[in-house]
Amino acid sequence: MTHLTWNLLDDYRQLMSYPFMVNALRAGTIVAVVAGAIGYLMVLRRQSFAGHTLALIGFPGAAGATLLGLAPTAGFFGFCIAGALVIAALPGGRGSGSYTEEGAAIGTVQAFALACGFLFVGLYKGFLSGLNNLLFGSIVGVSNQQVLVLLIAGAGCLAVLAALGRPLLFATIDPAVAAARGVPVRAVGAAFLVLLGVAAAGTSQVTGSLLVFALLVAPAATATRLTARPLAGLVLSVCLALLVTWLGEAAAYFSVYPIGFWVTSFAFALYLAATGYRALADRRGPRPARAAAVAA
Repeated sequence: MTHLTWNLLDDYRQLMSYPFMVNALRAGTIVAVVAGAIGYLMVLRRQSFAGHTLALIGFPGAAGATLLGLAPTAGFFGFCIAGALVIAALPGGRGSGSYTEEGAAIGTVQAFALACGFLFVGLYKGFLSGLNNLLFGSIVGVSNQQVLVLLIAGAGCLAVLAALGRPLLFATIDPAVAAARGVPVRAVGAAFLVLLGVAAAGTSQVTGSLLVFALLVAPAATATRLTARPLAGLVLSVCLALLVTWLGEAAAYFSVYPIGFWVTSFAFALYLAATGYRALADRRGPRPARAAAVAA
């Protein structure tokens, strides 16, 4: 029987003694790197609501795949990518500056997707024992094939993100000037939404659909409280995502509570600590380095 001790080396050996836990740590590491990087840009672009919607869309995708006798992984990726393309095609959005119109349209997509998810669950005649895992995540259901799929999807995501990095950051900071300079703002935004959908689909398989958003937004939001430099913030977001994922998986292994709860709790605690630190630092006056970074 597993139990937590004060001997960290012994605890580590317990974690690595089961193949399912090794796969969970591998999958969690891949997911954390992708979610930390893409989540940071999502926060900068003020598209957190779109990220939240794509995270929830993974649930009806997995439920629909189960209904059709397919692997839930196919449903996660298929629905999240399709949802990203639908959101990218909606009127309004960042290019037109109509945040209200964009939010209403995305909310409609979210409501319809969730309704489809519960319809698929209702139509499924078997015993859907993995429903809680789809919603809240699990560390025991990650297979070698899933790790390989996550690795391929994650590597592709990061490669595309690196290629889009400069125009995407330019379009994020000042879309009007970027468009005037010849940057295809709408196309770049659509490509980023697809990357966000892939990240949400991959993260769903570790944290569950309902709590994907914690790993996408909390480390990124924490990083923005600590630095205004884009590169430093992106690296810090990835490091924080890795930290909360590893801690969450270890806590889930040694307890009876799901991984999604632990990842969310650790991420929220870091965000509160960073917010408190930022408030104290701002009370003492803006730092010259931070002011220069913001001006740049």
